Amino acid sequence: MLEGLFKILEIIMKKIYLLLTSTLLVFLTSCSTIPPADFTLQEVPSVSKKDAEMVSITVGYEAKKRGMKIETNHLVPTAWQTALEDAINRSLIFSDDQERKFSLSVRIYHFDLPAAGITMVSDCGAMYEVLDRNSGDVVFSERIYTSGSVPMNYDFVGVVRASESINRCARNNIRDFLIALDNRNI
Repeated sequence: MLEGLFKILEIIMKKIYLLLTSTLLVFLTSCSTIPPADFTLQEVPSVSKKDAEMVSITVGYEAKKRGMKIETNHLVPTAWQTALEDAINRSLIFSDDQERKFSLSVRIYHFDLPAAGITMVSDCGAMYEVLDRNSGDVVFSERIYTSGSVPMNYDFVGVVRASESINRCARNNIRDFLIALDNRNI
């Protein structure tokens, strides 16, 4: 009889443990929301004004090549373009109504998402080309490779840290483009 009582207590304890574990997991994960794809720079770097007007910006993926790693979806180029246009407009690097007119073409050639880990790190690379629309010359051409890192103390939930690392990677890439363009005499 005592053995049967211990068996019943063991079953009850397992159910209580399962209930507490489930409640804890729900509590920990329900407090976090996955951040959206937001590549917009919070602070735009200080740049010098160019005597040209930016008339068009396009962002897409580079044609797939052997060894190229892109683990994103169709939303990334649109989010990247929106953030890039915002950064260019806020930086005031280009003027309006100028004789020289430029087009910017961005081709994302690498986007590696974090698999798992304590610190989530994403890597991304993009080819930036600025074309002088009057002469047809490419006045700026550079591959920019960056990473975005999010530590464990940012959020307990891994998918939240992974999403934020993607955002930080793209933001860093756009920021580095503006700095590289500012340093170039075009």
